[in-house]
Amino acid sequence: MEIKQAEFIISAAYKTQFPADAKVEIAFVGRSNVGKSSIINTLTNRRKLVKTSGTPGKTRLVNFFMINNEFYFVDLPGYGYAKVSKSQLENWATTIENYLIGRRQLKKVILLVDSRHKPSKDDITMYEWIKHFGYECMVVATKSDKITKNEKFKNEKIIRETLQMDKDEKLYFFSSLNRSGKEEILDNLF
Repeated sequence: MEIKQAEFIISAAYKTQFPADAKVEIAFVGRSNVGKSSIINTLTNRRKLVKTSGTPGKTRLVNFFMINNEFYFVDLPGYGYAKVSKSQLENWATTIENYLIGRRQLKKVILLVDSRHKPSKDDITMYEWIKHFGYECMVVATKSDKITKNEKFKNEKIIRETLQMDKDEKLYFFSSLNRSGKEEILDNLF
């Protein structure tokens, strides 16, 4: 699949603000510092489509991006960021939940985990939640340029076991720095 067009549509906090059309949506979820903005920018070949920051936790709303005038990428707020108030964390959780529950247009959720670390309790909860509600889940391990080939094999096993992934589920390794994994992810979006 080739992405030829990508544009920001809206940042929304409430369901009433979400696009009302029936176009397919693919959501990106993960910890605040896992690289959601970077993967969307890399997949769309746009360096600044999604704002990136050195400070985790900047995405606070549900951001919709129209892709090829056919479907949406949806960037959700990150979870697990400790340097914000408890009420802010609760607001983010509510925003994510409001989007994910009952969204008919949502066809796939891309769960991003850090390839260097064992998935967190929040990652496990999100994975289980995605499966429980019947969404198709694609697990992508980001920042793969920061690990060796041997670490990649070892960490793949750890990620699979921690999330209790089925044997037939694919785990994708991705790096926004060297763009490895980009084509494989794009080819398997649908």
